Amino acid sequence: MLDNMSSNQRLLLAVALSIVFFIGYSAIFPPKQTQAQKDIAQNHKENTLQHGSEKVTSDTRAHNVESVPAKPEIGHSVSADENIAKDSTNTLVSIDSQHFSIKIDTLGRISSKILKDEKYNDKEGNPIQMVPQNGAKPLYIRFSDSKLNEEAAKTPYRSDVKQVNMEGSSLKVVLTQELSSVNVNKEITFYQDGHYDVKVNLSEDKRYFIYLGQHAEHKGQMMMAVHGAMVYTGNDLVTIFEDGDTEGRSTFNDVSLASAFDQYFASIFYSLRPDTSVIIERDRDNNPIVYIDAGQSISFSGYIGPKDYKVLQNIDPVLTNAIEYGWFTFISAPMFKVLMWLEGMFGNWGWAIIALTIIIRMMLYPLTYRGMLSMQRMKELAPKIKELREKHKGDPQRLNAATMELYKKHSVNPLGGCMPMLLQIPVFFAIYRVLLNAVELQGAPWMFWIQDLSRMDPTYILPILMGATMYYQQKITPSNFTDPMQEKVFKFLPVIFTFFFVTFPSGLVLYWFVNNLFSIAQQYIVNRKFEAAKAARHEKHLVEKHHDKD
Repeated sequence: MLDNMSSNQRLLLAVALSIVFFIGYSAIFPPKQTQAQKDIAQNHKENTLQHGSEKVTSDTRAHNVESVPAKPEIGHSVSADENIAKDSTNTLVSIDSQHFSIKIDTLGRISSKILKDEKYNDKEGNPIQMVPQNGAKPLYIRFSDSKLNEEAAKTPYRSDVKQVNMEGSSLKVVLTQELSSVNVNKEITFYQDGHYDVKVNLSEDKRYFIYLGQHAEHKGQMMMAVHGAMVYTGNDLVTIFEDGDTEGRSTFNDVSLASAFDQYFASIFYSLRPDTSVIIERDRDNNPIVYIDAGQSISFSGYIGPKDYKVLQNIDPVLTNAIEYGWFTFISAPMFKVLMWLEGMFGNWGWAIIALTIIIRMMLYPLTYRGMLSMQRMKELAPKIKELREKHKGDPQRLNAATMELYKKHSVNPLGGCMPMLLQIPVFFAIYRVLLNAVELQGAPWMFWIQDLSRMDPTYILPILMGATMYYQQKITPSNFTDPMQEKVFKFLPVIFTFFFVTFPSGLVLYWFVNNLFSIAQQYIVNRKFEAAKAARHEKHLVEKHHDKD
């Protein structure tokens, strides 16, 4: 079928496929389970109680899940505990820092963390609340014993401080809770960069669980922006549980970090002992809840804040693994490092994006150049192919044979114009994920009308320029449509893409606009060279014809 398609028909097919892939990426092409993963899921289903169908499904590059010993008292009683504590909790500790403010409630939980830096404000200009109002809160302790847990949910903690300004590099808060059969001592040391250290000691050996908390609430989400929970194990395996798509209960050991994340922010546990069990299970909305299984005493570290690469790197290099790009991580991760390096050179993320676009275009130049030449040759052969279609009408076998013979005679690859574009699609999605997940672009200006590269262009200038350059590129690209309807649809693509990109982050639209400019320049060069070669062949033909007459 591809052999009978014109270069522009194949181009149209490539664009259509890319749009379909772009919109239905996760839904249409879900990652397939290996047989080992299916066996793990089956074991998980058989060994987990009181959760109905217990099949673990997650978007993962690798899977390392074990069954959790069934404990009926753990389950979904998180909701019940929240109801018990709902009317009995007040703010116990208030901490004010230059970059954030934190509140700890009478259940010893981090009940609020607000980022003060203006660049992290939401679209309405309000400071970001990192701890959602509903759901499990960070550092919430639940006991395995249901009676003890009910008592703990009604017994307030005491603190050595009430309200304090965090002036130094760190601040320690000591919380204590006296229960009938055990005393709980919880030491939390907060740091200016957003991370904290935790030490929990019980007077008696009781089994309990400490919750990571859920990610910041988000209003809507960009296409392909994943929200949920992640577990990164010591063997460099990543498992992701998406919001709304989490089932059953899963346990991980040798965990380097566990994260509840959205597009830009995350709540993270790290520096866990290798034998610490990290458990993921669903809440009433099938969103993942993360908690760790603890004994009489435990120490670990945590972080609540933006997924800023340099901040995470400075705290602990392992935290940079919390910045995850899905299937394209192997391309996106090094691409982002190049982008950071360029930003360091130019001092501006917008110019860094432009420079990265130039580098990518230079690397892809040989590929795109061959594709453009192939499209020119296909255009030149279009009249002959049309003649063959008329000649062999009703005989597809002879038509295919004659068409392939024509391609072979003129050294034309029928897929030459399509394949280069298809091979560029992974690069586009990789940079899309980079620019979509880069919290560094928040509040980052470029030109006078672009003050935040992470948000849409409020003036629509960039999307319009992108559409205009796409239209002009289409105009100078060889076309040989035989179907008027296809030609009309193809001409409307710039309009469709313009509306498609209006709500995209300005940084991504900037990349696509600059990419179009390079495509136009490259197409212009190819057109000039091809016309010059065609003129030379024509002149040679005239000279040979003149010699034949003589």
